[in-house]
Amino acid sequence: MTTDTTSFEQTPSTDVAAADTATDAPDPREDLSTAIALAGRTLAAVRADQYDAPTPCEDFDVRRLSSHLVAVVRRIAVIGRGEDPFSVPSFADELADGAWAGAWDAAAREAVDVWADPGILGRELRLPVGRLPGAAGALVYSHELTVHTWDLARATGQRPVWDESLVERALTLVRRVLPAEARGGPIPFGPVTDVDADAPAIDRLVAWAGRRP
Repeated sequence: MTTDTTSFEQTPSTDVAAADTATDAPDPREDLSTAIALAGRTLAAVRADQYDAPTPCEDFDVRRLSSHLVAVVRRIAVIGRGEDPFSVPSFADELADGAWAGAWDAAAREAVDVWADPGILGRELRLPVGRLPGAAGALVYSHELTVHTWDLARATGQRPVWDESLVERALTLVRRVLPAEARGGPIPFGPVTDVDADAPAIDRLVAWAGRRP
């Protein structure tokens, strides 16, 4: 897969920045740390016989999604340091099968350490889509990690315990900045899928990202 079809990295930066204050999270770094931790646990539970399994993310099998997740958490650290996000490839292709969890642990510790600085929230950072304040960047990646964690969990038969408050905040963000119409092309998300209004928050979130819960 050449593009990430659940990524706010390609959502107009002005839209994301405008939604920066749209959630009730006291500190978006808390959600980011929680999303990083859950993604890591899910990645660590992947079995070798599941690497070739398809995922709900179009064109990603488990192997490719695992590689991409490691790249994402590496990019989160680089962005937090104010460096060029494109210095990190979209996939950790240098890793052998099964090495993703170990690489994740080191990259996740680095990301959490970088984002521990409270001043990062108001600092202008470079994301692939453009420049955003750190608070908005934390929201972007909390959403991306949560949806991709769901992808990986669904593909490998896992049932993560979701932080309902985090997922609701991610859903509030995505509904504000990503319209249900005009999907595809420059809007790298599939059409919204049907889901009951009282469905779990994670089902409503991934449905808005074009998944079928």
